[in-house]
Amino acid sequence: MGRAWRCVVLDVMRTVTIPVEKIADWPNFHDTFQRELGFPGFYGRNMNAWMDCMTSVDTPSDGMTTVTVEPGEILVLRIDEPFEFRRRCPAQYDALVESTAFVNFRRVEIGESPVIALLLVGRS
Repeated sequence: MGRAWRCVVLDVMRTVTIPVEKIADWPNFHDTFQRELGFPGFYGRNMNAWMDCMTSVDTPSDGMTTVTVEPGEILVLRIDEPFEFRRRCPAQYDALVESTAFVNFRRVEIGESPVIALLLVGRS
């Protein structure tokens, strides 16, 4: 038998627009997210470190981001012109989508609510 799904009602508390037009490579990607979300100085500048920071976005005491939400709320990452971003930086775009999904997956697996969402705004 298949896995049982449950419905979770979440509140959107905060939206942060990520200036992906400034991203051209991995260093720019990590600079941008560290600046916009307030990752700590010891941020490892790789996707495992990105996922660790984003997993704690609703736990300010962890000190992983300065942009936070309350437990049960969602942080929305607004990505303007996502098709252009994907065209210019396919590896970074795919990593952003996959890592966002993984952060929420690992939280749900331990009984916590999803914490981040992507809002892709633009035309193909």
